[in-house]
Amino acid sequence: MNELADPIRKVERYLKEVGCAAPIRTTDDTIFTVEDASRAVGAPAREILKSLMLFADDRPVLALMSGVNRVDLKKVRKFLNARKVKMASPEWVFEYSGFRIGGVPPVGYPDRLPALLDEDLFLFETVWAAAGTDHAFFPVSPEELVRITGGTATDIRKADGGTDGAPAGGDA
Repeated sequence: MNELADPIRKVERYLKEVGCAAPIRTTDDTIFTVEDASRAVGAPAREILKSLMLFADDRPVLALMSGVNRVDLKKVRKFLNARKVKMASPEWVFEYSGFRIGGVPPVGYPDRLPALLDEDLFLFETVWAAAGTDHAFFPVSPEELVRITGGTATDIRKADGGTDGAPAGGDA
């Protein structure tokens, strides 16, 4: 596989370009779901980062969520002043980014996407993000995540909270 097509290399390249020294780690175990990632990484599910691709009025947007929280599309719609917000399909995410669901990272996209960060992420010193595949991840502080994504911390969590069993690297 050429370097440009390798999902992990895309994430590595992006992190290097923005001066982020977070080490990408790999595991034989899958990190496909939050529960899988929690076991593989050795961190509580709430410290696993879910990177979700949404469409707000047909524009791609990232929602970066604590592993135990669900995104509230109405809150995203209101925050972005959008008419309609919906989840992107797994097929679209892969065609656009080269990342498959279960390994969707917060960075490394063809374009810099608007990113909304779940405020609950800031309760933790470190969160664990997928790094392009369901076997690669990296640790990052929420503050560094804001810097490297250009994102905004906001309340986008569904009030009921609770784990939804969604893939850690995206549940589109």
